[in-house]
Amino acid sequence: MKNIRNFCIIAHIDHGKSTLADRLLQETKTISDRELKEQVLDDMDLERERGITIKSHAIQMEYQHEGESYILNLIDTPGHVDFSYEVSRSIAACEGALLIVDASQGIQAQTISNLYLALDHDLVIIPILNKMDLPGAMPEEVKDQIEELILCDRDDIIPASGKTGLGVDAILNAIIHRIPPPKGNPEAPLKALIFDSVFNSFRGIIAYYKVIDGQIRKNDEVKFINTSKKYFADEVGVLKLKQQPRDIIRTGDVGYIISGIKEAREVKVGDTITHVSNPTKEAVRGFEDVKPMVFAGIYPVDTEDFEELRDSMGKLQLNDASLVFEPESSAALGFGFRCGFLGMLHMEIIQERLEREFGMTVITTVPNVSYHAYTTGEEMIIVNNPTDLPDPGKMKFVEEPYINAQIITAGEYVGQVMNLCIEKRGILKNQVYLTTNRVELVFEMPMAEVVFDFYDKLKSISRGYASFDYHPIDYRESHLVKLDILLNGKQVDALSAIIHRDKAYEYGKKICVKLKELLPRQQFEIAIQAGIGAKIIARETVKAMRKDVTAKCYGGDITRKRKLLEKQKAGKKRMRQVGNVEIPQSAFMAVLKINE
Repeated sequence: MKNIRNFCIIAHIDHGKSTLADRLLQETKTISDRELKEQVLDDMDLERERGITIKSHAIQMEYQHEGESYILNLIDTPGHVDFSYEVSRSIAACEGALLIVDASQGIQAQTISNLYLALDHDLVIIPILNKMDLPGAMPEEVKDQIEELILCDRDDIIPASGKTGLGVDAILNAIIHRIPPPKGNPEAPLKALIFDSVFNSFRGIIAYYKVIDGQIRKNDEVKFINTSKKYFADEVGVLKLKQQPRDIIRTGDVGYIISGIKEAREVKVGDTITHVSNPTKEAVRGFEDVKPMVFAGIYPVDTEDFEELRDSMGKLQLNDASLVFEPESSAALGFGFRCGFLGMLHMEIIQERLEREFGMTVITTVPNVSYHAYTTGEEMIIVNNPTDLPDPGKMKFVEEPYINAQIITAGEYVGQVMNLCIEKRGILKNQVYLTTNRVELVFEMPMAEVVFDFYDKLKSISRGYASFDYHPIDYRESHLVKLDILLNGKQVDALSAIIHRDKAYEYGKKICVKLKELLPRQQFEIAIQAGIGAKIIARETVKAMRKDVTAKCYGGDITRKRKLLEKQKAGKKRMRQVGNVEIPQSAFMAVLKINE
């Protein structure tokens, strides 16, 4: 056990985690040069296309150092704020962390928040200055920032480059000398923490775990404490580039278990595995439950695909434990699911994965956050969907979630960033100059304002130099109303939104104009209205397609033409009563891009 090291890599998005992980795998001969490709651990097409890590990846390396052989378990983690749940799970299974900072960009918001996560778990931090080969690298300035942030010696910071392989030996050296071996009792009953799971269509569900006490052998009868289900360990092993079966996994090691589990609900990330014959007295103090931030409805385009969508969502949830969903129905879209996501990028990735991995074409409704509505009878209702909001007559007040937003940007963009945050109802709480030209701004702002396009706007006004991180604080009372969209007097529940009263008129007008462009013309007139309760605040009309019915009347009496036009008018009126307005998918998506 003294020769095992478990560590993860934490950093801001695009600071070179995956490339550095490639170099570590190469140096320890875990992968041959033939198997090597860029970002070898990112095995999803989406990850390779976008150049981001979406999922944590665990891999075991063997390394000879000073005549002894060591086992190094590496977990590579995502850097984007929407996937911080993956990071928290990886950290729970490690004793140390490599903190990677880009030498040309310095410390960013996500670097700080991931670092605090690691420090909460008492992990040993090894600071690494990456991308030293870039012409724009500022090693001395960035070293000052790291020193200030984690109060370490300047000599402890390892200069490295994922591209050229500089400093890889020094990193492996530091992992062995600075990170402590796992603590645990090999003689105690088995206690293992599940930190991830994947679905394999041939073998069922595969759970990844870290053994904290005891050991697990092939064919042992094991129990998952949280769900109280019992299984036989058909196969246990370690995670190399491919899974390698072993007869026994000992204390402190990271491995996988295949036990023929078919049901996604039976494996909970954060659960504890123990033996049936000699169970452990207490479960591992797992990590916190996921708190979804953004809610949206996902519906199959064809209502007959509902069951298939349910299966796909279940399999996806195994692979991404931060996805939360429950069934719901909508008058406009039929049966579907109300899903909770960690952010807009997370939502986009889930939708894309449903289409690619499971061949499901889905309609996504307008994303919104979760509100607390208090009725006059002092009852609190959790509102995840605008249709759940009680009648204005019965409602006392509504509370919305607020977040603490931390933005780090260059000095010259401070004014524009502040304007953006204040426009989004933000309250400035703190402003700190980290260096002469880098400013940290802390705002308290409503989550609902951040959900749509805040991140994109922040990137464009700061030319990509601002980094953003947030965490929820509490719920606060706000003046919110439900904005309904009506087509020919019929409410379209999938387009409803809960919005601040001051912005309702402007938002309603924009949606009506956008829908007028997108709805195809019919044989009858379509009235598009935005309303709050019974009051209509905006209206646009899609004109009917008309046929010239008087073409055959050349010359003659005007009353004959009038009669034909009246007949046509009556037909149009009847048509409007029975006619149905088909809403294209682009209309649901347009609402997301309303401010572009």
